[in-house]
Amino acid sequence: CSSDLIDRAKKEVWFYAGGVVPDQDPYYRHYCRVDFDGSNFVQLTSGNGDHSVELSPDREWLIDTYSRVDMPPVHELRSARTGEKMIDLETSSSEGLWTASNQPVPFRAKARDGQTDIYGIIVRPTNMEPGKKYPVIENIYAGPQDSFVPKAFSPLTEFHALADQGFIVVKIDGMGTSNRSKSFHDVSYRNLSDGGFPDRILWMKEAAKVYPEMDIERVGVYGGSAGGQNALAALLFYGDFYDAAVADCGCHDNRMDKVWWNELYMGWPIGPHYEANSNVINAHKLKGKLQLVVGELDTNVDPSSTMQVVDALVKADKDFELLYIPGGGHGIGSSRYCKRRRDDFFKRNLQD
Repeated sequence: CSSDLIDRAKKEVWFYAGGVVPDQDPYYRHYCRVDFDGSNFVQLTSGNGDHSVELSPDREWLIDTYSRVDMPPVHELRSARTGEKMIDLETSSSEGLWTASNQPVPFRAKARDGQTDIYGIIVRPTNMEPGKKYPVIENIYAGPQDSFVPKAFSPLTEFHALADQGFIVVKIDGMGTSNRSKSFHDVSYRNLSDGGFPDRILWMKEAAKVYPEMDIERVGVYGGSAGGQNALAALLFYGDFYDAAVADCGCHDNRMDKVWWNELYMGWPIGPHYEANSNVINAHKLKGKLQLVVGELDTNVDPSSTMQVVDALVKADKDFELLYIPGGGHGIGSSRYCKRRRDDFFKRNLQD
């Protein structure tokens, strides 16, 4: 906590916490207070959504704003001592924002252990044709440092723009990502190629039972940086499910990327698990269609990481596409040109 969330005079800590309401998404943050000794815990917010608060200068009142991807913000005035709601300030409206089909849908399904809930979202086309099935595209980033599925209200314009080209877009937090239990997080330790894929695949299969317009016989995946590593890993290690991938500026071998990030999750010293998780070493296992994207001047992940994959794929006689962008930096895949090429790639390889 920063110093302004610690009341040293009253010996209190003010903080956000997830998983405090049993029947809510555990990623939703609620604002809480507790004494230094752990007693007198008070949950100051309660609405079903992701919360952010603004405290009055005397810390007697707070304005609570909460929302979900399928619900615009609600604003309430609450007591900062008891959490009691004093008055409803404003409730935003989503009228005219979504059609019946393209409102973002939160969805949860069981993980590989059959017990743990996995959370994600589904974005469908604005004008779906009745009875038609649409290819599924997953936007992926499975870096163990955080969780990545949007929780608060946002336009999700990139997902909608892709969905409106005839796809259903999903985003999922599988096992191995953060903000859950230690056992949930530990799945990725020395095991980054796992990427939570066993959970993601089960999640999509369950989602397709509820939303039969999802065609899980045609599945694509795209991501950048650690997400680029994940996107290629999908075709190398789970190519029986994923059919096409766009991998942007991926850290494809954890022995050559920045030390602090890789050793944090892959451990030290370097051992055989580094090769076992390497997209370079496993490039010969490629199934499906692949587009690699890399910027010439990437200062985050060495562009040589992608070129090592290129070399391995050539030696394995594998077909692929390469977009090498002169002057491009990290995340060049989000540029207008690369997005167009990404969308065209998925149309050619996933649509009829």
